[in-house]
Amino acid sequence: QVQLVESGGGAVQPGGSLRLSCVVSGFTLEHYAIGWFRQAPGKEQEGVACIDGSGSTYYKESVKGRFTNSRDNAKETVWLQMNNLKPEDTGIYYCAAEYGICPGYKLVRADYWGQGTQVTVSS
Repeated sequence: QVQLVESGGGAVQPGGSLRLSCVVSGFTLEHYAIGWFRQAPGKEQEGVACIDGSGSTYYKESVKGRFTNSRDNAKETVWLQMNNLKPEDTGIYYCAAEYGICPGYKLVRADYWGQGTQVTVSS
């Protein structure tokens, strides 16, 4: 059974940090690109970052320099380190898997999705 389970969300003040985790099972992580998406209330879902099996990373312009994607295929885990968080980073964050390499910072045809974790940035 394929599963992607996110964790690490929470509430922080602007300038704070969070580290999201995405633990996968049921498929071979090294063959998949993992993308992060977020959805803020009343807004469309947007791609944020992508990391593929070789470790190549891609980021949405607004998070470059603040977010860092990493992965450990043996541990079947992908992380998104988020620093200097801003209120506009608020939303539900999802990880998703797409077979192959990252098409850019946004997956285009994700095969599997996690259930999401809430990130709230507010003073």
